[in-house]
Amino acid sequence: MDNNDILIRVRYALDIKNTDMVEIFKLGGIEVTKEKVLKMLIKSKDGYHNEGKNDANIDENEECSNFMLESFLNGLIIFKRGKQAPKPGQPERPALSINDNGSVNNILLKKLKIALALTSDDMLDIFKETAVIITKGELSAIFRKVGHKNYQECGDKYARNFLKGLAIKYRKK
Repeated sequence: MDNNDILIRVRYALDIKNTDMVEIFKLGGIEVTKEKVLKMLIKSKDGYHNEGKNDANIDENEECSNFMLESFLNGLIIFKRGKQAPKPGQPERPALSINDNGSVNNILLKKLKIALALTSDDMLDIFKETAVIITKGELSAIFRKVGHKNYQECGDKYARNFLKGLAIKYRKK
């Protein structure tokens, strides 16, 4: 999954409106227009198989970088939970966690867990919605720091199914 695909799936799963998307990016420290957000929400050529379809909108796609995705996720935390005052000695803005494309899914799950105030049991239930069975140990390995001996990289399958489970849970209402 590329970053645009993640953005599309998070927006759908949480039923976020376009104006809220602009606000979330702003809370994360990036100024974007509604038009730019809409361009980011267009399915990219690389992310999907077009099977010979020639769609003019695909060329207008705006790429969502790792920095933009992480800023969006940080903004989502503030949007859902409110701004937290920094503790003495802490930097005002958190350091970026996404260092390479391998850790994007891990950071996605961590930040969604924080933004939605999910417990590990809640996350396991969301995975069960899509018939994916994951143990608490496997889940905690995904949340470990890169370099930790028990760190496990989260694959696209788990991230995709988690977002699908979120859609099932949050769009039922």
